[in-house]
Amino acid sequence: MTLKHPAETNGGRRSHFDRLAEHASNFTSSPAFSLSCLIVVLGVLCVHAMRLSTDTKLLAGDAMTAVTLLLLALLKNSERRSERAVQRKLDAIAASLLELHGGRGGPVQEDLKAAIRMEDEL
Repeated sequence: MTLKHPAETNGGRRSHFDRLAEHASNFTSSPAFSLSCLIVVLGVLCVHAMRLSTDTKLLAGDAMTAVTLLLLALLKNSERRSERAVQRKLDAIAASLLELHGGRGGPVQEDLKAAIRMEDEL
């Protein structure tokens, strides 16, 4: 188990979990997933409406909980990778602006220098 940011694990290479998380993110943003969720929710409502056994109701609820937790883990991984990529791009833009303006200091330049890689300090 690692406590590193998902973008920093495996030396920049993407693991099987990272690829799975990206595929899950793409799938969950599709209309097919929305339809699947609607079908699952309707299925659980039907289980309750038909007054099936308590065991069946618990099984349906447990299945929904398990799928929810799995999706949460996969989507959080994808979100963190995207967040990191955006931050790296912003840092590159800020560094380029500083380089473009050369050694001319000033309060704006100092604020920009301080902002670069600020997320590492949090």
